[in-house]
Amino acid sequence: MTDFVLVAGAWLGAWAWDEVAAELRAVGDQARPVTLSGLAEKEGVPAELQTHVQDVVHEVERLDLRDVVLVGHSYAGIPVGQAAERIGNRLGHVVYVDAGVPFDGDSFLSGWPSDHVRRSIAENHGFWPLEAEEFAGQELTNEQIARIASGGTPHPGATLTEPAVLKGSPGDLPATYIKCLLDGDEPAPSVAELLEGERWELVEMDTGHWPMFSRPRELARILHESGSGRGA
Repeated sequence: MTDFVLVAGAWLGAWAWDEVAAELRAVGDQARPVTLSGLAEKEGVPAELQTHVQDVVHEVERLDLRDVVLVGHSYAGIPVGQAAERIGNRLGHVVYVDAGVPFDGDSFLSGWPSDHVRRSIAENHGFWPLEAEEFAGQELTNEQIARIASGGTPHPGATLTEPAVLKGSPGDLPATYIKCLLDGDEPAPSVAELLEGERWELVEMDTGHWPMFSRPRELARILHESGSGRGA
């Protein structure tokens, strides 16, 4: 049995993991989806990047989890990667699901053409509104896109623009990087460099950027296998 703490990316809350969590529990794992401050049922709660890091750390410590697998999707890789360093020997593994990876001094928006996101945040009172066009061509049905659009909430902009704070490299911790191929054939160069190290492995999924909706059973299998130490 493995404890998974599951954190979805921008706009999404714990609800995004419903199907994956059910699949993990069916094979005996513990799935603990987390909603980050300012999103979903926590909409309106003030949030900066370190608030989101602490959200993850608090969940691990509150439940006294050991050998825990932290899973960060998309934006959530940034707070999850920092939390992984901070929980010390409670960590078993990190899984980045087509995610940003934190580097000290860089933000989620660093290293990719993100001026449009910064403009959107400035024009929307410090929040990044959900952009439905992001979901086109990502192996999502119209019903799934509608579900995301109705359940999503504007994302606190400060969490996207503030720099990560790390003492070491994310490559110091054991990790699996899941690359969703419809969102680009290869990981970012900084991630590719980490994958050259002995502690990181790459798993590819032939789906879009939101595999918890498009391929929940396959994603759950990969998570289960990463947690059990057998790879994928």
